[in-house]
Amino acid sequence: MLLFPDGVGIRNYLYSDAFKGVQEELILFHNFDIETITAIKENVEIDADIVIPDYKETIKEKFLRELICLSRLYYNHSKVQNETLLTNWNWNQKTFSKKMFYKLIELVVPFFKKYSSILELERKYQNSIRKNPFYVEVKNILRTVEPSILFCSHQRALKAATIFAAAKDLGIKTTTVIFSWDNLPKARLALRADNYLVWSDYMKKELQMYYPEIPSDSIHITGTPQFEFYQNKNNIIEKEIFYKKYNLDPDKKIICFSGDDTKTSPDDPAYLKDIAQEIVKANLHKEYQILLRRCPVDFSGRFDDIINEYKDLIIEAPPLWYFSKSKEWNAVYPSIEDVKLLVSTAFYSDIVVNVGSTMAFDFAMFNKPCIFINYDQKNKKEKEWSVKTIYQFQHFKSMSNSNSVIWLNSKEEISKKVILKIEQNTAMNEWKEKVLGEYKKAASNIRKTII
Repeated sequence: MLLFPDGVGIRNYLYSDAFKGVQEELILFHNFDIETITAIKENVEIDADIVIPDYKETIKEKFLRELICLSRLYYNHSKVQNETLLTNWNWNQKTFSKKMFYKLIELVVPFFKKYSSILELERKYQNSIRKNPFYVEVKNILRTVEPSILFCSHQRALKAATIFAAAKDLGIKTTTVIFSWDNLPKARLALRADNYLVWSDYMKKELQMYYPEIPSDSIHITGTPQFEFYQNKNNIIEKEIFYKKYNLDPDKKIICFSGDDTKTSPDDPAYLKDIAQEIVKANLHKEYQILLRRCPVDFSGRFDDIINEYKDLIIEAPPLWYFSKSKEWNAVYPSIEDVKLLVSTAFYSDIVVNVGSTMAFDFAMFNKPCIFINYDQKNKKEKEWSVKTIYQFQHFKSMSNSNSVIWLNSKEEISKKVILKIEQNTAMNEWKEKVLGEYKKAASNIRKTII
């Protein structure tokens, strides 16, 4: 039984080979609409699908969950001495009721500094979710289906905690993945599983440090299948087709600008404009073109003015993702065509520029260098936001060598660094191997570990 609480894991665990060719019947447990399920079934062999019942979190559940989160953030901070961990807590609630709710949590959290008290909160949370009517509904579904194994594509989904609790009480084996390389320090491991799949030895050590109660033999290093797509030549669109579709000039080199979401990097449009201005200023627009890949969940339209201003220089290749009318983050998911678009973008581009994005690893699959933007805009969208904070995030501590990427420290360095560094070798491979682990065998490792 494959539990997909949102659409983000579809690419990694349904479009990849993770569950292809298995003997067992595959049942999808989901909240997708009919269109999404139809699209998935066109590309993935699913034997049946069941809709997850509606879930309403009680005040008690939410209070315990958020108190656990803040307690763990303080605990994690004490382990690694990194102030940025506390930015994962929203200190500025907008409504009066939310301010009161979260202020109460902030007032009582000093009483839960000891790790034993955090584990006691976890036990109370587990008891609380079992009293929710949702637990009974899910337990009845699991009792009817009788899956041998329950797999979850995301470790922090709220619904998954209760579903996994019901599975545990029925004696059903459970497995989850740590979805991304920055997830563990954020104290949002909602569910408790029999087995945890991690990317690398580095991530296993992180999981053991932040959650010492999890037995070592329950943590399995498998890699993550999202990077396996780059090993398949069939995912590279033919050059003539790719260049024609996106109106790219085959005689010019491609600088890919990959956008983050609006919260992670609110000044992305200004950075893109800086690059365009400096290229034109240096009279390099006859040799280079900019290919923009915005973040798939960025629906803001914030790049439109810059694209129109530099329409002969900036070409957009919009992510081929589906989304519901609500445009909620968890209702967005990639099409299988977007896998080919992303792989081809990395293959044909000469360099990628962004603010601390995982795209550095995507481009590293083809040994393409990455530039991390490392300066603030003078007129920032968010006063408290800074790249200096971004690069202090705990997941960047995995970068043992600062030469893994090229650092763009000012607007004035653009023409020099973006252009001249395209051919430069970096220490990216060392960082890639450390964070990603056995990414080339991830799907096979996952199958062997789960089944």
